[in-house]
Amino acid sequence: EIHWRDWSSDVCSSDLSLIAISKMKKRINCFIPFGTSEDTMQTVKELQASELVDKIYLLGSAPGKKCLPDCEWLPIDGLYSTSTMKTIAAHASTDYILLYTKQTPLKLGLYALERMVQVMENNKKNGIVYADRYQQIHEELKQAPVIDYQLGSVRDDFDFGSILLFSTSAFTYTADKLYKRYQYAGLYNMRLFIAVNYSIIHINEYLYTEVETDTRKSGEKQFDYVDP
Repeated sequence: EIHWRDWSSDVCSSDLSLIAISKMKKRINCFIPFGTSEDTMQTVKELQASELVDKIYLLGSAPGKKCLPDCEWLPIDGLYSTSTMKTIAAHASTDYILLYTKQTPLKLGLYALERMVQVMENNKKNGIVYADRYQQIHEELKQAPVIDYQLGSVRDDFDFGSILLFSTSAFTYTADKLYKRYQYAGLYNMRLFIAVNYSIIHINEYLYTEVETDTRKSGEKQFDYVDP
């Protein structure tokens, strides 16, 4: 566990290493699910503002959907499938892979990606880094912390938050060994395999905000698929 600090609020003189990391360009490939054009564009702009970000890939199943500027479209059969994990591995060309698992807008805290890279680089055996976050509904901002990952944990509903930063070498090495094909448990299987050979690190700091744009009750949302 990396102990708490809210990096979105301030950066002191002892944090010069974060600034140094921020000057290292094009170290992260980002993979994000396509939601609405407006919501996805907000997330894309947040990521593009960081010098660390190289390519941004939009993941979706809808054929012929128009890709956003400066992004590349990757057709997938489901965000959590084994096939998608292998597709991500095949397109990863930088040191790190950022997987965002929500379709709603993302807001990054100050030096959020730099902090995640800094922690990742503390040890070559680090495979996944994740952090606490805020959730914003209307104008209300609430803390949404996560817990430390325990070695041997097999829970398939473990909450990592919506940003996972992977070591690309760990991700691609593991993806090559995923022989069983799962439609909904590919990411879960990937995490289990990575945990065998690498560390999964929780940063106990609030580094980003998930913005909820659809505030209807869940019972109203579940019938969206019948709306033409």
